[in-house]
This record gives sequence, C-alpha cells and structure tokens, in this order.
Amino acid sequence: MLSSLAVLVSLVASAAAHATFQAMWVNSVDQGSFCVRMPQSNSPVTSVTSNDIACNVNARSSSGLCAVKPGDTVTVEMHQQPGDRSCANEAIGGDHWGPIQAYMAKVDDATTAVGSSASWFKIAEMGLPSNNPEYWATEVLNDNCGHFTFTIPNVAPGQYLLRAEVIALHVAGSVGGAQFYMSCFQVNVGGSGTASPPTVKIPGVYNAQDPGILIDIYTSPKAYAIPGPTPFASASPTVATTAWATAATFNTATLPKTIPTTAPPGGVAAAPPATTVASPTKPASGPGSSAPAPTNTSAGTVAKFAQCGGIGWTGPTACVAGTTCTAQNDYYSQCL
Repeated sequence: MLSSLAVLVSLVASAAAHATFQAMWVNSVDQGSFCVRMPQSNSPVTSVTSNDIACNVNARSSSGLCAVKPGDTVTVEMHQQPGDRSCANEAIGGDHWGPIQAYMAKVDDATTAVGSSASWFKIAEMGLPSNNPEYWATEVLNDNCGHFTFTIPNVAPGQYLLRAEVIALHVAGSVGGAQFYMSCFQVNVGGSGTASPPTVKIPGVYNAQDPGILIDIYTSPKAYAIPGPTPFASASPTVATTAWATAATFNTATLPKTIPTTAPPGGVAAAPPATTVASPTKPASGPGSSAPAPTNTSAGTVAKFAQCGGIGWTGPTACVAGTTCTAQNDYYSQCL
C-alpha cells in the first residue's frame, strides 16, 4: 500500500495531467477531430448525476459525421492537450488509473442530439487486465499512445452518438473522488444491421457508491467491477494473474503528428453546424459536483481552453489576456 505521502503526491500530480478524447480512426484511417464534440477543457466531470457526464461540459456539436458500419474497427484517441499527438507524452498522466468504456446511442440527428436525453448501450470496456503486476486499462491506453480500439456491433443503420470514457479512480472517500473524462463522436452507421440493444440513461447509469467508482485503488485490488451495463456483443478482458503484454497493439510508429484538416473518406459535413447541445446543468453544490465552465469571462472575450473559432463558429473570437486563439483543425480553434 502506498504511504499517505505517496498518495498525496500522486493526487497533486493528477491535477496537472487531465486529458481529452479528441480524434477517431475507422479501420486505421485517420478521421481526426472531424466528428468529435470537443470539450471546452481537459478537466474532468466529477458528479455522476450531472448532465455533463453524457458528453462533457458544454461540448459543442461538430459540423461533421464520420461514416462507420457494423464490423468496422474504431479507435478513439486521447491526449492531455488539444492537438497534441506526441507519443512522448502520456495520453493521460499523473497516475490516472482506471477503466475505459465505449457507448453508442441511436439518435435522429447526431449534430443536434442531447447526450443526456439519449438512450445508450455499451459496446466495449476494459478495466483491470492484470493484477500481477497491477495493470489498468489507462496504462494500456498510454502504452498505445492514447488509442483504444473496438468493433462496431451489428446495429441498425442510422445516426448515432458514440461516447468514449475514461474513469480515473482515486482514494475512496477523497474529495473529488473518481474523475470522468468523456467525449461524444457523431457517426453515421451504414450497412444492414438489425440489432437494437437494451439501453441505459447517462446520467443514471452510475451511482457514486458503485464498487467500481467508490474504490481505493492504492490497496492493489485483485479484482475490479467495471461500472455500467455489460457490453453488447463483446466481452471484457478477464483479470489475468500473470503479466499483461505492454507492447503497443496499435501501430504507433507511423502515427501522424498533427490533426488532418480535410474531411475523412465517407465523412459528411452537416450544415449549418449546431450550437452547444449540452443540457443545462444544475448549479454545483457540495463536494464532487460538476458545474459547466464559463465560455466567456466578459462580453466578447473567450476564457482559456474554450472555443474561439472554426468553420461555422458564430461566437466570440477574442481570447482573455495571455492566451491566443489557436487553430486545432478547420472546425475547432481554442484559446491557449
């Protein structure tokens, strides 16, 4: 067990190692951030009852839809800073240990659908692949330069939100508790699938007292119960009692260093792009609550890490003092 000092050092380090799912690959073809609802910052959501836990705090709708079909392999990509694709940096650092999950929700229009109102089903998960030595899904993510890959199940055609999530587990009962990092991607599913899996609501699927959320990982658990429903048409890796292979399964040797600025193959640009689609969030109250970060600090001035430009952007473009509106791709610029 780590000492109290070691735990404190770990928690302090974690505060500076937040991250964002910010890009996608389909069958190893880079989609960039074409269809992601980019969060306003890399900070976590900490309340399981907040509407923000669906698609993050005031995540603005993308103008694009990525094309997928049943059987396709999809890879979601996480990094600590927007636009950073360097494998020299951990995808999520500061001992953010915990599970990775992927959900989908069928919607009428993925560019305007509200995540907290959608009906979700889980399609992939990874928790604690090995307990000897202890090795978490987020460590697998870091070993693969922030990439987590899964398969699209045989679902019916139509538009969907695809939600990628990391849960960073901390000391049980500590202030803040577990941290949730998620992004929603807008996809158009083709093919001739017929499945319509049972669904859950987000928020609603998690309870702060769930054993996979209220857990002290510094006690080196031998087993772990991943929060949420059982994945549809896929299985979670069992906890191995032998060392898990740490070599990358995603080809990280030839990864691009920048986000592409052109639409991916099969991608569809929706017009006009939607404005903020997150549901109104109740004011924060008490430990662990999550309140939306303000978009503007004053009239016409954008806060650090908030959006300030991109194709279809109609909001303010002037950043607060000390930051500059920096383009991440054609569709998203951020005050950095």
